[in-house]
Amino acid sequence: MNALDTLKSFTTVVADTGDFHQIAAFAPRDATTNPSLILKAVQKPEYAPLLAQVMAQHGKDDLGLSMDHLLVRFGCEILKHIPGRVSTEVDARLSFDAAATQARALRLIDLYANEGVPRERVLIKIAATWEGIQAAAQLERLGIRTNLTLLFSFAQAVACGDAGVQLISPFVGRIYDWYKKAAGPAWVEADNAGANDPGVKSVTAIYNHYK
Repeated sequence: MNALDTLKSFTTVVADTGDFHQIAAFAPRDATTNPSLILKAVQKPEYAPLLAQVMAQHGKDDLGLSMDHLLVRFGCEILKHIPGRVSTEVDARLSFDAAATQARALRLIDLYANEGVPRERVLIKIAATWEGIQAAAQLERLGIRTNLTLLFSFAQAVACGDAGVQLISPFVGRIYDWYKKAAGPAWVEADNAGANDPGVKSVTAIYNHYK
């Protein structure tokens, strides 16, 4: 077994990319995207035809709607290569508006439905602001599953759990980065590695709380 196969024997592997050709090579169960990953993907020559097709069909829509069509199109392609679900992100500029976040999420679900993709195969990715969590709670009550991202603290995780969201995505590496920058010259790498990594400690506390 290689390292990836070993990892798959212990946990569910999720690809965090917009490059669905790459996804096919590693065979994860689920996948997640965001607008910046899609932007990176569409700059590759192999994705130029897909971008051109979406723009030909929806380029006259407002920019937000055109972007949602592009996100959904990539999501549909990704779903061809995985057995599970794809996470598609709501525009981050709506992160402090619960009603607008919910409305955009419903639009994404409708766009997927128009492509024949049932809501059971989609997670709506939402920033874990207070407003985002409230929107997620409403969506979960409607049977629309959510993935709360930009999660940096235990308090956010507790609020997400109370809201009954399907999935959270703690930013382990960014938590580590914050602590390292805050410590400055006092930072000792060996003392903050492995189980002592501040990001790992954060996720461990969240995991134990959820259990």
